[in-house]
Amino acid sequence: MKRIERRPLGRRLLAGLGVTALALLAAACIFAPGKFASTLDLRKNRTFTFRYAGEIVMVPLKASKPKPYEPEACHDEDYDERPCTDEELAKQKTDWEASNERKKKSDAEASQMLLGGLDPSDPKAGEQIAEKLRRQVGWNKVDYVGDGKFDVDFAMTGRLDHDFTFPTIEGFAMNNAFVQLSLRRDGSVRLDAPAFGPQGGAAGMGAMMSGLAANDKGGDTSESTVDADGTFTLTTDGEILANNTDEGPVSVPNGKAMVWKINPRTPAAPTALVRLTP
Repeated sequence: MKRIERRPLGRRLLAGLGVTALALLAAACIFAPGKFASTLDLRKNRTFTFRYAGEIVMVPLKASKPKPYEPEACHDEDYDERPCTDEELAKQKTDWEASNERKKKSDAEASQMLLGGLDPSDPKAGEQIAEKLRRQVGWNKVDYVGDGKFDVDFAMTGRLDHDFTFPTIEGFAMNNAFVQLSLRRDGSVRLDAPAFGPQGGAAGMGAMMSGLAANDKGGDTSESTVDADGTFTLTTDGEILANNTDEGPVSVPNGKAMVWKINPRTPAAPTALVRLTP
């Protein structure tokens, strides 16, 4: 009977994914909110004010607990477990070390594509990102506090004559959006806040791929989970055409307000449609 080699699911999936595909999936979850408060004000004259104060976590910088090498079980022709020979154990360790080297190379290639050449394993990477953000308009405070976490205060006021996305980082070809404003020809604005949603969809895919990668190299992602905890408030004097808040719009002195509580139990990412001009 021919022996069938059975490899862990994570290793089999990774073996079938090229560096580019893995990088694109990982891009779905480069950034994640931590503890925060965020507000957006939309006016009929098409002006807006957006603020995000609190924590942002850069997932590739968040440390995972390393695990020492552990040999896998050996099996006979009937796939019953048996003791491994010295030669089999030596080959397992050699294969494990080779897999680690391939993983390091693919990580470096992925970082070149996704992170503007930044090496997430560099102890200085967090402060390098902080310095980059401080140069950009709107980032009034950016402090790197370690383990991938930044303490930030971002605020911007402008006119909606173009779409708006937060956050954006100079030199990063692509990253996931916390808040997006998309303009429509009929004078309405669609709000989407995908990163404030549950750990499913794009963010969940990014986290899953990070977990598979860590498993392949013997890492433990049990401490790599990022739980959002905050509120997102939209105020406007425009016409609210649609929204997915639990309570719906409430009256405030300057129009209507909608509030989303963001945490691991949030059922759906915030979304709304507001008409500003007729």
